[in-house]
Amino acid sequence: MAEEAKYLDLPLEEVIGDRFGRYSKYIIQDRALPDVRDGLKPVQRRILYAMHQERNTHDKPFRKSAKTVGTVIGNYHPHGDSSVYEALVRMSQAWKVKEELVQMHGNNGSIDGDPPAAMRYTEARLSGISSELLRDIDKDTVDFIPNFDDTDYEPTVLPAKFPNLLVNGSTGISSGYATDIPPHNLAEVIDAVVYKIEHPNASLDKLMEKLPGPDFPTGGIIQGEDGIRKAYETGKGKIILRGLAEIEPLRGGKEQIVITELPYDVNKANLVKKMDELRLERKVEGISEVRDESDRTGLRIVIELKKEVDSQGVLNYIYKNTDLQISFHFNMVAISDKTPTIMTLPGILDAYLNHQREVVKRQSEHDLRKAKDRAHIVEGLIYAVSILDDVIATIRSAQDKKDAKNKLQEQYNFTEAQAEAIVMLQLYRLTNTDVTELEKEAAQLRERIAYLEEILGNEAKLLNVIKQDLKRVKKAYKSDRLTKIESEVEDLKINLEVMVPSEDIVVSVTKDGYIKRTSLRSFSASNVEDLQKKEQDYLLHLYEVNTTDTLLLFTNKGKYLYLPIHELPEIRWKDMGQHIASLVSVGKDEKVIKAIPVRDFEQEQYVMSITKNGMIKKSNLADYKVQRYNRPIVGMKLKGDDEVVNVHITDGHQEVFLISNSGYGLWYHESEVNPIGIKAGGVKSMNLKDEEYIVNGEVFAELSNPNLFVVTHRGACKRMNISQFEQGARAKRGLVMLKELKRNPHRIAGFHVVGEDETVVLETEKEETHSVLPFEFKEQSRQNNGSFVVDSDHQGKVTDTYVEAQYTKYFPDDEQ
Repeated sequence: MAEEAKYLDLPLEEVIGDRFGRYSKYIIQDRALPDVRDGLKPVQRRILYAMHQERNTHDKPFRKSAKTVGTVIGNYHPHGDSSVYEALVRMSQAWKVKEELVQMHGNNGSIDGDPPAAMRYTEARLSGISSELLRDIDKDTVDFIPNFDDTDYEPTVLPAKFPNLLVNGSTGISSGYATDIPPHNLAEVIDAVVYKIEHPNASLDKLMEKLPGPDFPTGGIIQGEDGIRKAYETGKGKIILRGLAEIEPLRGGKEQIVITELPYDVNKANLVKKMDELRLERKVEGISEVRDESDRTGLRIVIELKKEVDSQGVLNYIYKNTDLQISFHFNMVAISDKTPTIMTLPGILDAYLNHQREVVKRQSEHDLRKAKDRAHIVEGLIYAVSILDDVIATIRSAQDKKDAKNKLQEQYNFTEAQAEAIVMLQLYRLTNTDVTELEKEAAQLRERIAYLEEILGNEAKLLNVIKQDLKRVKKAYKSDRLTKIESEVEDLKINLEVMVPSEDIVVSVTKDGYIKRTSLRSFSASNVEDLQKKEQDYLLHLYEVNTTDTLLLFTNKGKYLYLPIHELPEIRWKDMGQHIASLVSVGKDEKVIKAIPVRDFEQEQYVMSITKNGMIKKSNLADYKVQRYNRPIVGMKLKGDDEVVNVHITDGHQEVFLISNSGYGLWYHESEVNPIGIKAGGVKSMNLKDEEYIVNGEVFAELSNPNLFVVTHRGACKRMNISQFEQGARAKRGLVMLKELKRNPHRIAGFHVVGEDETVVLETEKEETHSVLPFEFKEQSRQNNGSFVVDSDHQGKVTDTYVEAQYTKYFPDDEQ
């Protein structure tokens, strides 16, 4: 039975929950988060206290770091030596902490992320300002607890004569909590604390006049006062932090960007490497060289630019795409009353002040006890000197020290402490001058006791002591602000020409969705027919455009793909293009129906979409510009099984011609269609009967005289002039374009507005193709059914038609 009692039968969930709860409590309270009162994590506090105990202070010689680490592990922090040494090193790194708490000789790492030398090589000691954290710790100012093996005692918090949590900040991750508190300027923090003492109910705005924001040891520029204010008000907030960069002129009309300050906690070596990668990968044009010219005098990174480059544009690109500009997220979590708490700025200041009240109170009580004890002794000594002969005679008559003390207490009413002091008195102290000294000391002690009692009895006096301590620290250790604060976050505008080398290229798009860009050189060295494509696939578009342009690919599902041309794969003309599905995730039954290059989205142009079920929509081209384009974007809302049959770019002065499968054609001006939002569904384009649908819709310039070419499912082709039609209005029935037959009437399979050199290709059910030249057909009337070119009985009905893609310089009037 006794053996069985050793084991408990408990559910696994309960055991794991209990153990993880204990572990979480430990790492939250005793490892990863700082105390709001002294701003230190336990390992940091133990290092500072151990160095203080070893008298390894700023006014003594340096000692090996390994000795300090050994003391910390052996006496206070039974963990790995690397974790202790890393904490020691971090407190000495000028680019990590605003006020170094440890001074170190030797290699203590670098802003490039280099590791410090091993602890057997480096030497360390407490810095001057650390003595302010530990000042008066021996005056019972803070609580002590037994160390891990009960052989010594360690402090639960340091007296902290300055608000270290704000001054040096803190960062840490524990279970369920993380903290990110930025460093601040010592003088500004002390000014804020003093103002809080003088105005306990001070508003945040008033406190921010004293403490406008963080001050990082690496300098830099903060953008976003609202983010600072929100962080100080709630404990959480976001600011933009950028390095300090200036554009300097060079000889020969060139310029260079010189970076002299980095954002906090950014690795310089990685930043330089990233900027050089931008140059090598030609992500940004115009950088000729990136150099790290940093030396012992300071940080300096030089980005040399080529001639006539938009230097501000390059700098903006670097801000946006490297760590030269970062977001800093405040998450001001600290241990307050043994509990992890999200702290506001007033909350941190109040917690610090409450701690200082306690420290000064306990310090004063300790000093008062000592002063009273000494005053009591001095009082006894003065009395003893006044009856000196009697005292000497009494001591000489005594048998030993104990007997002498007893006689003194019995005969002259000295207390035990006074009697001890008298018998231990050295003979030279009995001179006349020493009596005067004793009386002088007694007067000073009375004054000291009165002063200390006043501090303890008067809150204002106690707060004044805190103020004087803070002002003393400020005077001794204040430094200039390094980080500049700007109220607004700059919107980084980057010209595409900065990122992309401007180059004319050829873009090809096939019906099955294969796309590529090809250099003019590769295209010129080949024939158009050499294009690699799948069987039954054909070239939909062939444009000469610029790498700085954008291609909009419209699909039958009412969506569009936004493809910057410089991001398209560069592939030789004779090689197969890349399918759009590898660039953007598109649906299986989604196919490309139109590709339109765009140079300037701000032009007054419109995108007009026409659907199979008789809807039409016009939207501003500017609405189609997006920042994120990794998936298809809705360009028109479709209902049911409707799909888009064609898309056009218009200038607001175009004519629209729609044709239905039953042979009705409707012509009206695009002003009949008002511009609406990009995701809307559009308006009725044409009056359709049951089983009718739109085959195609074309646009052409007003006052032009276009030729219309129709192909029927029975293989007949007919060319007509627009003059045979009358202009109507949107949503009407239109005019008939075919002669109605009672048996096997013709149905429209394809419709195009054609030019003289264009070729139309007919596809049949049996996957045969026939090419025709529309202008070889005589112009016919609306009532005619055209000329047969395909025998549908033998070759199958015509299922689709397309205009053979011609090489088009899409922006012929623009200067490249």
